[in-house]
Formats: sequence, structure tokens, C-alpha cells
Amino acid sequence: MKVKLLHPWNLSESEAVNVQLSLAGKVIAKDEFSSIRTVCGVDVSYRRLAQYDAAHYNEAYIDTASADIVRAAAACVVLSYPGLEHRETGFKRSCVRFGYVPGLLAFREIPALIPALEGLESSPDLFICDGHGIAHPRGFGLACHLGLLLDRPAIGCAKTRLLGNFEEPGERRGSFEYLYHKDMVIGAVLRTQEKKKPVFVSTGHRITLQSAIEVVLQCTGSDRLTEPVRRAHRRAGKE
Repeated sequence: MKVKLLHPWNLSESEAVNVQLSLAGKVIAKDEFSSIRTVCGVDVSYRRLAQYDAAHYNEAYIDTASADIVRAAAACVVLSYPGLEHRETGFKRSCVRFGYVPGLLAFREIPALIPALEGLESSPDLFICDGHGIAHPRGFGLACHLGLLLDRPAIGCAKTRLLGNFEEPGERRGSFEYLYHKDMVIGAVLRTQEKKKPVFVSTGHRITLQSAIEVVLQCTGSDRLTEPVRRAHRRAGKE
């Protein structure tokens, strides 16, 4: 599938923040899709490569604490919807070129995901990220960034909170409470499995929060995480 080039990726932290601020206004929090037949979960795993020669990884990020080179393994898994049958998997290894900075996850993960996504033969109807959408300090998390790049509906479904306040949802599957920041709803805290920790759902692009909640529940099997992201996480972790 094709990925748009909205900006360069070789950026400083301050430049990355400015990119988020400039693109946040382009996020569409409306349902802009007629039907969903396929969903794609994306995830990236990391591994330090202390034994590798740095000269082989030009411009790669080097962890300053250990002087190790960091390699990324990116996976995208396409499933049918709502049946969740496997359709396609994209996978690619690359070297990381951006450090871990809270709120700037997209600049670490999306450059690794792009070649995996470009290797897909299909163009999935919707994407789910193990990260946030508008529930982000600048209203432009990983799911927003990916949705704009792909011009597809995207959902942020994170395991932990980045921003906002909430009441604990009920214990039953499907229970949720809204996530608030400055008296505005920025997401939902959703119980996908009874008595297990909730996930943090937010709009990424071209989908409403209510529809995002419905899709996440439909995509959740026996695990707390959605099945597309769970399978992408498992594939990315295979080294």
C-alpha cells in the first residue's frame, strides 16, 4: 500500500513537536468510511545490537546509556472484519533513528512501520495502534499520525494512560468511562475483558470515539488487547 510523505523524519525533538502541532488540526473525528472489511494491527519491537559494527548502520540511533545500536522489528497484520481471519502480514527490520521520548512515539515507530506497510498487497480499511490518538498532549498521537499518512481510519488503543483523568470503569466487558482533559472528552477507558485492566481508546483519524469503542470490542478475543494488535505484537517479537 502507499504511504504519504507529509514531512521528513530526520528531525530533532523540537522539530518533531512542531510537526505534531502543525498536523493536529488535520485530524478528522468523524466516521468517514462506508464499511469495514479488513482491519490492520501494527506494532514494533526493539532490540539492542551491541555486537554489531556501527558503521553498518549509518545514522542509526545509539542508546546513550549503553552505546548500543537499537534495531526495530515492525509488523502489520491484516485480518478480516468482523470475522478476524488472517489475510496478510507485513514485516520489516530496520535501525531506529529516534530515541524514546514520551509523546513522540510516532517518530520512533512509524519510520520502522513504513516499509512493512508498503510491502502489503492490500490496503486495509482501518488501522489499530498500540498507542494513542487524540488522547495526547498535543492531540496528535501515533494513531493520528498513521491515519493521516495512510489516509485511513485509525484507532489508538493503548495499554497505559498518557494524558487525562477518568473514573474506573465497571468490571464487565464493554464497560467504559470517558477520559477527560481540561473538561473535554479525549478518549475512553474501556474494559475489554472482565476483571482485567482496561485499555485507553481514542480517535486517531476518520472515526468517532463511539465507533472506535465498538470496533475495539469487536476485535477483542480472549485477550485484553485487540486481536490485530496482539498478532502484530507476536510477529514483531519473533527475532
